[in-house]
Amino acid sequence: MKLNDKVYDVLKWIALIFLPALAVLYGALAPTWNWFEPDKIVYTIVALDTFLGALLGISTIKYNQD
Repeated sequence: MKLNDKVYDVLKWIALIFLPALAVLYGALAPTWNWFEPDKIVYTIVALDTFLGALLGISTIKYNQD
């Protein structure tokens, strides 16, 4: 799987900045505002972020090998 530079940069920003920040924001505010299932939501965001990071890591390794 090869990604063009723009797509890779956007996905990397999502994985490194957006999703971790979203998980912390939701985890911090959910108990205060009685939002739905804070633990499950945060765990889901972190799991998605980890999966995306793994895919980006594989993509980087394959790109560097070429």
